Amino acid sequence: MRCPKCGSRDDKVIDSRQSRDGSSIRRRRQCLKCKYRFTTYEEIERSDLRVVKRDRTHEPFDRRKLAASIAKAFEKRSTSLLTLEDIVNEIVHDLETSGREVPSSVIGAKVLEKLRGIDEVAYLRYASVHQRFQDVDQFVDAIHTLGRRIKPNALQRELFPPETVQEKSDVAPARSRETTVKDHGRV
Repeated sequence: MRCPKCGSRDDKVIDSRQSRDGSSIRRRRQCLKCKYRFTTYEEIERSDLRVVKRDRTHEPFDRRKLAASIAKAFEKRSTSLLTLEDIVNEIVHDLETSGREVPSSVIGAKVLEKLRGIDEVAYLRYASVHQRFQDVDQFVDAIHTLGRRIKPNALQRELFPPETVQEKSDVAPARSRETTVKDHGRV
């Protein structure tokens, strides 16, 4: 590795760690000539993935272009960069395991699938470009489609779980006035 400060090729590795997602290795190096410390990253060389555009032209897959389009959909939304990076990593992994040529429509569908579960506004923004919305009616249709789906939230418990409702109905008549007062009037 060439030192970015003096250009010498002699260095030693001081520290070596895996990245958070395990896809690369971060190495801290020190130049043996000038003692300058610098960081390098080692990644797996990806296969030549090609995108087939709508007009049937081919172009090399560009991860940065995918990340930029997703970031644009999340613009001014409260979503962390880690979430965006995770979305991009998952999509790229799916694409790399599916073959060497991927239609742009498949990439767009995968992005929409991920966005739909994370942020509906970002989903609509991306869908408006990917599906080429021409008028307001198409936006309204997409909003209605989002409204019809069930929105599970893993962080929120059920208000009335099925077994708890049955137990409460059996216990409720036997409660005394004191219990009702202690529960602040809740029955």
